Amino acid sequence: MSYYKTPYVYQHVQPSSTRDTYVDETYDRGYHVYSGDTTRTGWSTFSDSEYHRGETLPLRSVPTPGPAAPVDSRYRAMPPVRQQKPRIGNLELLNPMESEALLEQGPVKFGSSWESRNIPNDELNFKNIANTEEPAGEPPKDRFNMVYLILMLFGTGSLMPWNMHVTANAYFVDLKLNVNESNIQTEDFRRNFLSYLGVACQVPNVLCSGLNLFLHTGGGNFTKRIIISLIITVVMFIVSVALAILDSSDWPGLFFYITMASIVLMSMGNGVYQNCIYGLAAKLPMKFSNAILVGTNISGTLAASFNVLSIAVVPDLRTAVIYSFVSAIFILLLALDTYFALPLTRFYKYYDKLTMKALVDRKLVARSPPYWLIFKQIWPQCFNVFFVFFVTLTNFPAVLINIFPLDQNFILPTTYFTPVTCFLCFNFFAMFGNILANWIRWPGPCFLWIPVFLRSLMIPYFMLCNYKPDHRVLPVLINNDWAYIGMSVFHGLTSGYCSSLAMMFVPWSVEREHTTTAGMMAAFFLILGVFCGVNFSFFISWLVETRLF
Repeated sequence: MSYYKTPYVYQHVQPSSTRDTYVDETYDRGYHVYSGDTTRTGWSTFSDSEYHRGETLPLRSVPTPGPAAPVDSRYRAMPPVRQQKPRIGNLELLNPMESEALLEQGPVKFGSSWESRNIPNDELNFKNIANTEEPAGEPPKDRFNMVYLILMLFGTGSLMPWNMHVTANAYFVDLKLNVNESNIQTEDFRRNFLSYLGVACQVPNVLCSGLNLFLHTGGGNFTKRIIISLIITVVMFIVSVALAILDSSDWPGLFFYITMASIVLMSMGNGVYQNCIYGLAAKLPMKFSNAILVGTNISGTLAASFNVLSIAVVPDLRTAVIYSFVSAIFILLLALDTYFALPLTRFYKYYDKLTMKALVDRKLVARSPPYWLIFKQIWPQCFNVFFVFFVTLTNFPAVLINIFPLDQNFILPTTYFTPVTCFLCFNFFAMFGNILANWIRWPGPCFLWIPVFLRSLMIPYFMLCNYKPDHRVLPVLINNDWAYIGMSVFHGLTSGYCSSLAMMFVPWSVEREHTTTAGMMAAFFLILGVFCGVNFSFFISWLVETRLF
């Protein structure tokens, strides 16, 4: 039995024979004071002068007038309760201090021991307080592969700006910028559209990805960054749809500049978004980082397939591009919606708690990550990620899009040759390589650099194919179309497989508290490899068209 301190006298209280409570048989019939402590012996009334264990009960029943029930003689000498207390309905208050707290309006104040700590208001309201309890039991399963599919969708949305604009090259070059006028500037825009597109996409992508990495602190809260970046990308796609609807034949230069500006803004948002989602996935087991890469190549496969279908079904370039841009908007909105579902899954919450606990244990929640220490642990995989995408983007799409069939009677008509052998082949087999890495993980992290480096031999291979036949000065040494297609398939397959292995090995190489930063760092080197590869393709073009000896 526990006893409670109040400023008033309890009277006519006797122990119950059937339950371990005090019952006031005279006035407060049914009023219980109970906490499970039965160590005190003897029963008596007690007043304010006594200090009792437990918490003060704030309310008691109002005494009901009427004849008193017979009680033990030892209680009859006790005086009645002399003070009428304030009431709330049929209840009365025991303590005047509690009366003030309940009846007066105003903010709740902590005692002096709390106020002396100078704790921020956000912390007093339980904001920014991480749940650092270590999750108990076995790791939950990813039911219905929900988290894997959400991350795959994130990857699909992350390359929508690049894929949709690259595959719409004919729309820009043959429709919007082909106005039959002798404007040298417009003609330059047409001839070098993919080059301008590569710069507009990759420069802001790299810069914003780097800023997002180095402005990252502790566990990182990606919600605002992801939401804002996706909204910017969606709005810019809406602008692109509006430009497709409008007739811009009288202002091709202005159309080009508005298009490039919208692509720059898309790429800025996409750099932040892509960097954040790799940081999210790095908290999870290895295959979930790979889910994003699978999604990126699904994005390319969808864009390439839509391009091929539009050639066959919708010959009007304007209508085809509007449909493709609208589908990109739908996918991005779906990615935004599913982002809010991700933290609700038990699987994601389990690994998120593990990461936060590791950060709290190391006292890293409010500190900048040790970038140099993390980089020293993951630099081999960062090189692998960088070099895979450097070689890939040197060849695709700038070189492959300009390789034409040698056999005029080839099984694929000329109209479909580039969409199929360049875009569809690369993206489909890169996606297959990503999926293959979920089951086959050879070579290991120590020797992955060997096949990654050997992929650089593909650059001179494609240079010796029928690349830029109207402008090249180098001889065409690979004069079989099937040899080119076979290498294009192998190029996509190895790109997907090696990039997946490298990205999966990154979070495995560091302690759990550093996995998020390591994933973001790998994403930065991925984008840096894309940027360097796109720009190195200009040198390949110059090398093929220039007589050096």
